[in-house]
Amino acid sequence: MKSLWIKYFPFIAGVLLLGACSENKGKQNAATDMNPVYTQDPALKTITDEIGKTPEDATLYYERGRLLLKAREDTLALRDFKKAASLDTNKAEYYSAVGDLLFENKDITGSIEWIQKALNKKPDDRKAHLKIAKLFLYIQDYPRAFAEINLVLRKNVYDPEAYFLKGMIYKDMKDTAKAISNFQTSVQVSPDYRDAVIQLGILHSAKKDAIAIKYLDNAYAMDTTDVFPIFARGVYFQEMKDYAKAKTEYRRCILKDRGYTNAYFNLGYVLMQEDSTAKAWRHYDLAIKTDPTNPSAYYNRGICSEIMDSIRNAVADYNTALGLDSTYEAPRIALKRLRK
Repeated sequence: MKSLWIKYFPFIAGVLLLGACSENKGKQNAATDMNPVYTQDPALKTITDEIGKTPEDATLYYERGRLLLKAREDTLALRDFKKAASLDTNKAEYYSAVGDLLFENKDITGSIEWIQKALNKKPDDRKAHLKIAKLFLYIQDYPRAFAEINLVLRKNVYDPEAYFLKGMIYKDMKDTAKAISNFQTSVQVSPDYRDAVIQLGILHSAKKDAIAIKYLDNAYAMDTTDVFPIFARGVYFQEMKDYAKAKTEYRRCILKDRGYTNAYFNLGYVLMQEDSTAKAWRHYDLAIKTDPTNPSAYYNRGICSEIMDSIRNAVADYNTALGLDSTYEAPRIALKRLRK
């Protein structure tokens, strides 16, 4: 997503026409701010033309905001959502749209403010209550998160998302038993609630419980376009020190998604445990190619280089890791070691 703070200031020279044509042109410019984004997509152009004709129609701005969001034009989408809310102050979904977008762009304070506005307009809106619960979870204000969730459960004791969010709060609080209990309730209420199934796989995997594999298999069957459950299977076998099966899962993951950085990284780790340093180096190198901003991949490739007596390359990788994350102590310690 583009940052909320990216601003667009294109300047297009042109000659203003007189009469009715000039008036229509002025309306369209007011709707588009002369930004070419609005004319590049047919759907955006159509709705922008409609805004030019009826610039006080809040629904048009809201719908265009949704199109801009799909096009990853977050700044422009935010402006349209705010415009819709200013034109029609009674629609909770307009305020909620602003809050959602601010949350996605890490403006938590602003997000809470706008979601609260949505709740003021529609106090019984379960979606808004659950959204604000997510925000409170994010800032670790657990009591207020629970309070919002419980408001939803009082209206509907069978709400699977409410139990899922409770599970996430307990997981964040390191209360694994209660987290598992709430995720299980979520799945009992809605067997196809995939996020809860994945969490059950992750938590049981951390406990080294073989039932984790069943949950992860079920999650993958629900959506084969997302290979995370395959990767998570690899993590389970890696933690069990069954490196052969772990490598099989990571390679399976990579076959389905060539850009899955974590699979390359973990394969590198497993290969290092097997003393296959050169092969490990190649996999950390692939992790870097898929994500050049990953400091851990540079550090671990540097470790491999150091083991293979390629000190210059090791130093370069440690320095790059530090450049990407100045708080990363491991490469700093490695550099001090090499200077001695």
